[in-house]
Amino acid sequence: MAALRSTRWTRRVVLGTSASLLALPAFAFAQQASYPAHPINLIVPWPAGGQTDITMRILAELAGQRLGVPVVVDNRPGAAGTMVGPALHNAAPDGYVIGQLPLTLYRAPLQRKLSWDPLRDITPIIQISGVTFGIVVPADSPFRSIADLVAWGRAHPGQLTVGSTGVGSTAHIAMEDVLSREGVQYIHVPYKGTADQMLAVANKVLMVGVNSTGFAPYVELGKLRLLANFDAERSKRWPDVPTMRELGYTDSVYTSPYGIGMPAGGDPAVVRKLHDAFKLALFDPRHLRELAKYDMDPEYLDTADYGRFVQAATARERVLLARLGLGPRTE
Repeated sequence: MAALRSTRWTRRVVLGTSASLLALPAFAFAQQASYPAHPINLIVPWPAGGQTDITMRILAELAGQRLGVPVVVDNRPGAAGTMVGPALHNAAPDGYVIGQLPLTLYRAPLQRKLSWDPLRDITPIIQISGVTFGIVVPADSPFRSIADLVAWGRAHPGQLTVGSTGVGSTAHIAMEDVLSREGVQYIHVPYKGTADQMLAVANKVLMVGVNSTGFAPYVELGKLRLLANFDAERSKRWPDVPTMRELGYTDSVYTSPYGIGMPAGGDPAVVRKLHDAFKLALFDPRHLRELAKYDMDPEYLDTADYGRFVQAATARERVLLARLGLGPRTE
């Protein structure tokens, strides 16, 4: 009798599941056909005018052309690019609020208690590109090398001022990794984005800036000097500039891939439509030209691969933060 009940239960489950699967394509098709019906809000968690903002605005414009509605950039800077997290957590999963996802978004819950969780609350849609980081100083700085910078920092404890794009940002962690190994006590100055930080370094308000390749125009114009970068290989754009790995910091390779996501629980047909539109925009020559200005390339991942990437990246970040003594926290 138990076996008979089990067989009947299994048959009901299979039949019910089959019916649901048969109904899904028609529902998804209806949703996809009606979406989007009005403008889409793209949250960019960085200030207007910086590298990411500029490239994302071009990407949004191109994607909007494919979707048939405007994709409107909504700048929400602060907290090292993590303001997109609560915004997506609190938004409806209907595809009308999406956001740029920096790597810091997945690092934040490993450092402090939050009401949102990017792995739980956000569906990754597509990976777009990634940024590398470098260390810059004013063009006439006495620091001609990383060795000069470290030597001065050791000789003047607590006087070296170093800027980044926020506490817990990749730039901050990269420099903390280097200077803590060297025993250099320094003053960390967080900024909301690239533009304000680079102006501070160029105007000598800051002694050192650590940032993504948004510093490129300032270096090209001779306002800043690039001492080293955190990529695995030398940049084709600046082949004479060493990597931190070459300088003996073998573990100091830091990059920050980014993509686009939406609130979890949305219609897969909507996710697919957004992916397809942004993929076309990603490889549009206009967007590629803008990326090239900042020494960036496409780093495309589709929805499934991007989802796997953020899971793996979170695991790596947990190990990194433990090594640096920067997480987790319980406050």
